Amino acid sequence: MEFLSAYQGREPAIVDLFARTFTASEGAEEGALIGELVRKLLFTTAANDLFVFTAEEEGAIIGGIVCSRLIYEQDERTVFILAPVAVAPERQRMGVGQRLLAHGLAALRAAGADIAMTYGDPNYYAKVGFRPISEAAARAPFPLNHPEGWQAQSLTDRPMTPLQGPSRCVEALNDRLFW
Repeated sequence: MEFLSAYQGREPAIVDLFARTFTASEGAEEGALIGELVRKLLFTTAANDLFVFTAEEEGAIIGGIVCSRLIYEQDERTVFILAPVAVAPERQRMGVGQRLLAHGLAALRAAGADIAMTYGDPNYYAKVGFRPISEAAARAPFPLNHPEGWQAQSLTDRPMTPLQGPSRCVEALNDRLFW
């Protein structure tokens, strides 16, 4: 398995991975919604506000993570949210996602990010170091439909402390529907 971070010129294949994965697990409507979210993230987010990591085998993309900047207006720390994350349906439960997440977190750390956030299954993300965080300790851009899925981890040697001020996400994620 090879991990890549260059995504330019590969956008259609990345969008297709997310659309297929979410269609298989959540239905056609969710697949279309997440596919469109990824398309917007890839094409409308400034390069310094976006990281894209893929796992590939034999030239096929089998996993992907999109990480975009999350700004806390009164906090100097650099924060990225990992959302969405997808592993091709036929490759799930084989460790692809965990290895890809570990790679992505290491790359964010190397790039100088201080904190990684995510919004998803606490049992899954705990395997790579995420811990639940309250909305009081890190306000989401919108009220959370599933506050138990709000998670964070420090990417530095400093412990995770509350993030200060209201938060702001990139334009593609700036919709109540995703929160």
